Amino acid sequence: MMDRLNIVLFEPEIPSNTGNIGRTCVATGARLHLIEPLGFSLSEKAIKRAGMDYWKELDVTRYLDFEEFLEKNPGAKIYMATTKAPQTYTEVHYEPDCYLMFGKESAGIPEEILLAHQETVVRIPMLGETRSLNLSNAVAIVLYEALRQNQFAQMKLTGHLTKYDWK
Repeated sequence: MMDRLNIVLFEPEIPSNTGNIGRTCVATGARLHLIEPLGFSLSEKAIKRAGMDYWKELDVTRYLDFEEFLEKNPGAKIYMATTKAPQTYTEVHYEPDCYLMFGKESAGIPEEILLAHQETVVRIPMLGETRSLNLSNAVAIVLYEALRQNQFAQMKLTGHLTKYDWK
């Protein structure tokens, strides 16, 4: 089985963010892991609208809590995105099957979890006292860096015009 990156959302609260992230996972071949409680129902229209018709193609797993996630993914290399991290997301090497974890929109990842994984916490640089980026944007930034570092394995790297040819 080919290596695949994994996106982990810790207690996501906003359905449109999760829907957008699901669509990004389908487009990149990443798996999505949702750690409960969720701030919405997965049947909500907002999830399906944001994920469009891609949601049915999504490889998604739900967990009751962080402990269950760890039990079911033993030995997983987990990089945790937080505004509190001492290193940026570009300063680490992402393995082709690693897990990229993001916290809930209102509070992020709990500090006790961050402390237990401090060697793999990363941040996206921002100006001043900006609280954070939108969750789906943050996921896309870090995920695409991990994909870039792994040479965009199995991804389509060229596009084609519909009416013309590139010179």
